[in-house]
Amino acid sequence: MKRLLSTLTFFLILSFVIWNNRVNIVVWALPKILDITNPVLSVGSSNWQKGPDSKTINDTRPNIILILADDLGFNDVSLYNGGAADGSLMTPNIDAIAHDGVLFENGYAANAICAPARASIMTGRYSTRFGFEFTPIYPQALTLFQWIDDIDDPELKIEIDEKLAPMSKDIFTASFPSEEITIAEVLQEAGYYTAHIGKWHLGRVDGSLPNDNGFDDSLILDGSLYLPENDENVVNAKFDYGVDKMVWARSQFSAIFNKGPRFAPGGYLTDYYTDEAIQVIENNKNRPFFLYLGHWAVHNPLQSLKSDFDLFAHQNMNHNMQVYSGMIEALDRSVGRIVDALEKNGLSNNTLIILTSDNGGASYIELSDINKPYRGWKLTHFEGGLHIPFMAKWPDKIKPGTTFTPPVHHTDIFHTIAAAATANIPTDRKLDGVDFLPFVNGTNQGIPHETLFWKQGHNQTILHKGWKLIRTDKPDKKWLFNLNEDPTEKTNLASSHPEQLIVLEELLNKHESEQVASLWPSALNAPQLIDKHIGEEYKKGDEYIYWPN
Repeated sequence: MKRLLSTLTFFLILSFVIWNNRVNIVVWALPKILDITNPVLSVGSSNWQKGPDSKTINDTRPNIILILADDLGFNDVSLYNGGAADGSLMTPNIDAIAHDGVLFENGYAANAICAPARASIMTGRYSTRFGFEFTPIYPQALTLFQWIDDIDDPELKIEIDEKLAPMSKDIFTASFPSEEITIAEVLQEAGYYTAHIGKWHLGRVDGSLPNDNGFDDSLILDGSLYLPENDENVVNAKFDYGVDKMVWARSQFSAIFNKGPRFAPGGYLTDYYTDEAIQVIENNKNRPFFLYLGHWAVHNPLQSLKSDFDLFAHQNMNHNMQVYSGMIEALDRSVGRIVDALEKNGLSNNTLIILTSDNGGASYIELSDINKPYRGWKLTHFEGGLHIPFMAKWPDKIKPGTTFTPPVHHTDIFHTIAAAATANIPTDRKLDGVDFLPFVNGTNQGIPHETLFWKQGHNQTILHKGWKLIRTDKPDKKWLFNLNEDPTEKTNLASSHPEQLIVLEELLNKHESEQVASLWPSALNAPQLIDKHIGEEYKKGDEYIYWPN
């Protein structure tokens, strides 16, 4: 009997310890389980198609490169604010795209979160027109979020709808609608060679992968690591929050080429993608090509090459900022190497490069100024979540040193690329973007957009003639700003300008009525402070919203 009681006591204590450390156990164990269930080949390679040995003289259409950074904040590019990381980090190669072409001072993401923004870029449409309203996250993420919230017991708690959670989609089950026509399909139909490298986030099931949506070749981001966590050449920064733990828990160092087996990339991910991008350029220098380079940088997990990390050792930065700065350094190096490859192959003058980010910088990396001077973060509709780096270069068509002030939008990328390639665009559906080049070059004296919209669940926003309305059900609140006079959203005019509020709500309601139901429901509501990052304590009176997903 005594032995039985001792055994029961032991297992009760063990169960208590395991339960109270369940998050850390999952984060530690899941990568090891994945290595068994999803093995990664130590050696693998791409096999990019090769174009003709000589150029067709009569084909003067441009090559097109779309470089899409991930979670790159407005202040991460030195051209906008004089230097990221409080002025200590310069991005000369990214800056040069704008210096040699056009800088968009008011570039807007189609959404404040990854997947819907990418869906809009690919289609030239608000993703809510085809139900791609929420972003697919990792399997079991909702459970992990709930566990962390239960343990931390914050004042602002997440909300998970247990009835809807089983109907939510993850990155492996969500599917991009096959009826949608991507810019890659448009260009492929026009005779372009099309290549994708990096993040996709529009579905991993058959029919929704890049190869199924217009890309001749695709090297897709499979795991979330830039290098293995314990690699001697990498420096890591980790955070005790749900999103960061979720990413590390699903961490593998892997890529997939054209639906083949998983394999380990050949080096630090940002540099590896750049190596592959240069191979695409060199293989296809004699025919028009479209390269979509979807960098994972600077999304978490924060991992910098030690050599890049060490560049900022003298700056007296905190560890997080030093790792993050090293990641931006690698991204900037990537842009410079791609431009150099175009120059080397005689392609620079007739290549259109568009560089932007999928959304603003994230709160969960605990860096206060990444979206400076704007309020808010990724996941919010404040300017910090939507107002992003945006620039383009095409020496044959864009005058160097051009600055463009009116708003441009992710959906414009589709139309601008199609027009540059003289390709036909769909006429059987509503398209939302415009070709921005005639506006940039002055042949069109108007502005690209009088009105722009954003929607993710109960978070709904309109920008109309400089007036911006953000409305949300949680909290039940409206923010009204005159960005013409208050671009950093300091003063909420909702109570003092009721007539303007009515105008914007009517326009927003009309737009809402034209959207379709989401392909899957929102099961999550997660609190987001507007003026503090996730590592700063919430105090009564701090403004916040709940992010639905």
